[in-house]
Amino acid sequence: MQRIVWKILRTGILTEPVYNLDKLPEVARIHHEILHILGRALCIRQVDAGSCNGCELEIHALNNPYYNLEGYGIKFVASPRHADLLMVTGPVSHNMEVALKRTYEATPDPKLVLAVGDCGCDGGIFGESYASCGRVANVIPVDFAVPGCPPPPIDILRGVLGLARRMK
Repeated sequence: MQRIVWKILRTGILTEPVYNLDKLPEVARIHHEILHILGRALCIRQVDAGSCNGCELEIHALNNPYYNLEGYGIKFVASPRHADLLMVTGPVSHNMEVALKRTYEATPDPKLVLAVGDCGCDGGIFGESYASCGRVANVIPVDFAVPGCPPPPIDILRGVLGLARRMK
């Protein structure tokens, strides 16, 4: 027991600092603008094409009470047939190439594609190799890209807003 207590005292607190609540009005403004442009709900199908899951953690943060996507009518769906937007993360591995193309084809028109993270935008540290096709744009057309390794949730939300503006 003493060893655990001493380790806790030596290590200190390792959690992230509390988010700046001044960003909250920006989040609400982005939600409002997306729904104002679209005029309806937005359904997103997220596809992991071979990422390290860093981007997925940030995407899951969009559903927490702070960002509250579903509260504003933006939701993630399980089927590409119900999606308006494909959100793709990671460099596309050769094993996922056909699956990503099929998902893209199954998405109804007008379909939008958002590449998330450095790997989705330009291949990241993996690039193109025997195991990787590289960036998402090498496999399917990309409408908007959100760089970062991983990008914070607010940047992903800004990317969705950028796509909504392009749709308009």
